[in-house]
Amino acid sequence: MRILYNLGIYLYWCAISLACPFNNKAKLFKEGRKGLLEKIKRELSGTERIIWFHSASVGEFEQARPLIEWIKENKPQYKIALTFFSPSGYQLRKNYAKADWVFYLPIDTPRNAKAFLQAVKPEIAIFVKYEFWYNYLTQLKKQGIPTYIICSIFRPEQNFFKWYGGFFRKMLYCFTTLFVQDKTSAQLLSSIGLTENVQICGDTRFDRVNQIASKSSPIPAVATFTENSFPIIAGSTWPPDEELFAAQLRNLSGERIKLVLVPHEIAPSHIEGILKTFSGHRCELYTEIAKLPEQEGAERLRRADVLIIDTIGMLSSIYRYGKCAYIGGGFGVGIHNTLEAAVYGIPVLFGPKYHKFREARALIGLRSSESISNGEELRKILQTLISNPKELETRGAIAREYVESNLGSTSAIIERIGL
Repeated sequence: MRILYNLGIYLYWCAISLACPFNNKAKLFKEGRKGLLEKIKRELSGTERIIWFHSASVGEFEQARPLIEWIKENKPQYKIALTFFSPSGYQLRKNYAKADWVFYLPIDTPRNAKAFLQAVKPEIAIFVKYEFWYNYLTQLKKQGIPTYIICSIFRPEQNFFKWYGGFFRKMLYCFTTLFVQDKTSAQLLSSIGLTENVQICGDTRFDRVNQIASKSSPIPAVATFTENSFPIIAGSTWPPDEELFAAQLRNLSGERIKLVLVPHEIAPSHIEGILKTFSGHRCELYTEIAKLPEQEGAERLRRADVLIIDTIGMLSSIYRYGKCAYIGGGFGVGIHNTLEAAVYGIPVLFGPKYHKFREARALIGLRSSESISNGEELRKILQTLISNPKELETRGAIAREYVESNLGSTSAIIERIGL
C-alpha cells in the first residue's frame, strides 16, 4: 500500500505539471516548489528552536493562527515555520508577520520528508484538521518529534474506518495527540483503538473570531452607508448568491433595506458581473467611494442601496454593521465561515450546501440560523427578521451565546502540549 501511495503522489505531481499551461493554480503549485528544499536549507541556520505548523489553505491557517500568536506572545524562544499545501493559502499568507518563515510544503515523498525535517529540525510539529501525509508523519515519528493535529473532524466514510484502512490508520498512530472537535470524532477513533492520545478540544476558530471581533476597527464608509437602515451583510458571495439578492431586494418591505455585498472573488470580471446583476439597484463600489471627498462620498453612500466591497481583508470587521448576515457558497461547493458573523450576535443565513459544517448545523439546530434553497425562501426569512425585531434579537443572542460557549480550545491545546 505504501508503494501505491507514493506512486499516487508521483502521478499527482505529473497531473499538476500537465495542467500548468491551462490552470494558473496548478502553475503556482509547481513553480512555488522549484528549488524549494534548497531555499529552506539556505534560510534556516539549523540552530533555531522551531515549531512547525502545516495547513492546507487559508481556512485551516485561521485555526492554527490563535496558537501561533499565543506562542509568539508567550514563548519568544520559539520560531515559527509555517507551510501550506495550496497556492491560495500560500499566496494570501506568505507575508504573515507572526511566522518567521512561510513555505509551500514539499510534495510528500520519502526523500522530501527526510530532507525537509533535516533542514527545519522542528521541536514540535502541528498539523491542522485534515492534513495526513504518510511520509512526513512516519518520519516525524521515527525521529521522535512530538506531532499533533488540531481541530480535526472524523467521519465514518473516511478510509481510516474501512476494512481496508490499515495503511491509513498507521498515520493516525504517528500523532502524539489528536485534538478533535467533537465527541463523534473521538468515538470513531476509539473504535479503531485510539483513546489515550485523543482529546476533545473543539475548534480554535471560535477563539479566533472572538479575538477579531474584540479588535475590529471602524469602517467609516460602511458605517455611513448602513446608518438609519436595516443592513444585510452578504459575505463571501458567488454569482448564484448575488442573483438571489438582486431578484429579492426590492420585494422586502418595512425599514429601508441596505445590502453590503462582499464577494468571495474580486476580479474585475466578477465585479463587472455583479454590477450587471444589480443594474436595477443604486450601487456603489467601495474603492470608488474611497477616492471621493468625504462629503461627496457620504452623500452617495446615503443614496445607495447596495455597497459592493471590491477589496479584500475587511469582511470580518464589516459583519459588525449588520442586523443579519448571509454567508455565500451554499449553492456551490459549500458555505464559507459562519462564525465570523455569528460572533457579533446576528442571525446567519446560508444556502443548502452546509451539512459538512458543524457550526452551521448547530446554529440551525438552535434556531438561530436558516438555510434557504431559493429566492422565495430568502425573501420570507428576511421579511420575518425585518418585521419582527424580537425574533431578530432572539436569534442573534443565540448566535452570540453559541460562540461564547465554545471558547477556550486554544488554551486547552496549549495546556496538553505543555507549552
